[in-house]
Amino acid sequence: QVQLVESGGGLVQAGGSLRLSCAASGRTFSSYAMAWFRQFPGKEREFVAAVNWSGTSTYYADSVKGRFTISRDNAKNTVYLQMNSLKPEDTAVYYCAAKISYGYIRPNDYLYWGQGTQVTVSS
Repeated sequence: QVQLVESGGGLVQAGGSLRLSCAASGRTFSSYAMAWFRQFPGKEREFVAAVNWSGTSTYYADSVKGRFTISRDNAKNTVYLQMNSLKPEDTAVYYCAAKISYGYIRPNDYLYWGQGTQVTVSS
C-alpha cells in the first residue's frame, strides 16, 4: 500500500510555471508507476501524464504535451509535475495516483490517490 500527498499548487498568471510534488509513503514506491490527473469543476478526472517505475518512460495527454514534464526521484519517494506555459484552461485540482502496472490512463485503473492540490491560472 502507498499513501500520497500532493503539494505545490497555487495561483499563477498565464504563461507562468508551477512544480507539483507528490510524496509517497512506504518502501515500495519504486515498484509503482505514477500518474497525474486533473479534475475540472463538474467534470470527470482526466489523465495528464504518467511515468514508469524507473522514470525512463513517460507519456502525456495531448493538451499538455510540450508544456508539462513528469519525473520521479525514487530516492526521495517523490514524483513531480513541472508545468510551464500555463493557461487559464489548466485551472483544476491536480491529483497524483499510483498503480503497479504502467500504461493506464483511466482513473478507474488507479487504486491509490492523493488528496489533490488546486492550481489556478489567471488570465
